[in-house]
This record gives sequence, C-alpha cells and structure tokens, in this order.
Amino acid sequence: MPYRWTETTHGRKLDLWPQQSMTAQGFAWFIGTTAALLSLPLLAVLGTLMVWILLAFMFVAVGGVWRALMANRADRQIHEELTLSPERVRLEHKAPKLPARTWDAMPHWVTVHLSSEGPVEDYLTLRGGGREVELGAFLTPAERKDLYAELQRLIRT
Repeated sequence: MPYRWTETTHGRKLDLWPQQSMTAQGFAWFIGTTAALLSLPLLAVLGTLMVWILLAFMFVAVGGVWRALMANRADRQIHEELTLSPERVRLEHKAPKLPARTWDAMPHWVTVHLSSEGPVEDYLTLRGGGREVELGAFLTPAERKDLYAELQRLIRT
C-alpha cells in the first residue's frame, strides 16, 4: 500500500503517497521500445528523402510521449504526512509547485469520516479544529477503507 506508519518519540506518523507504477528502468524500456517500433516504417523508405521527413515526425512523437510521462511523474509527487500525538493531530499536504498546506487539531475533538458522497469513492476526511480535510484522495477505495479502520482505532486510543 502507498502509505506507511512509523513510531516517533511523540506518537505515530503516517506517510501517504500516490502509487508509482512505472520505475525508472520501466520508463527507459518504454521509451526505447516506442522509439524502436516507430522507427520500423523507416526501413521501407531507407535511402530516400522521405526517411528524414518521417524521422522528424518520429522524434516529435517520442519527445511528446517522453514529455507527457515526465509531466505525469512530476504531478504524482504528492506527499501527505499525518502526525498523531497525545497533544496534537497534524496533517501536512505537499504538492509540486504549490506551498505546503497544514491542518492542526486537538486529538480529543478529531473524528474520522468515510463518506460515499464526495469527489472520490469512499471519501476519507478528518474533522476537527473547525475544519474538515480530506486524506489520501489518491488512494484506491479499498486502501481508504483500510486506512479509515486504522485511523478509527488509533485516534480513539
């Protein structure tokens, strides 16, 4: 699962991140395979002027795929950190190209909610400190349900 609990000196910390399905090696293989497959039609026109025209289109296509995958990778660099201590519950949401957003509340007043109504299926939120914040919108519905059960248990203890 794309989250991990760790023990700290003051309590527990939860780190959440989006699923990263493509490794650096997989990225290299995908770009290489795409370039190889797109270059196959060049064999038919090898030795003519048309090879240079098709080669330019191939470079544009491979460059576009590369750029789209890199933009997707950059957008997935979201990180959420939830700290549970006897004195404070703190959530910090870090997204690329945006300032970090934080939320603090007293643990006694924090409640965990899992709703079927929301922008995502099984919408997981924390309420307290006069606000409601979402947690793990990038997780799958099953992961949000598991996390909900864990948070229910941990926040009440």
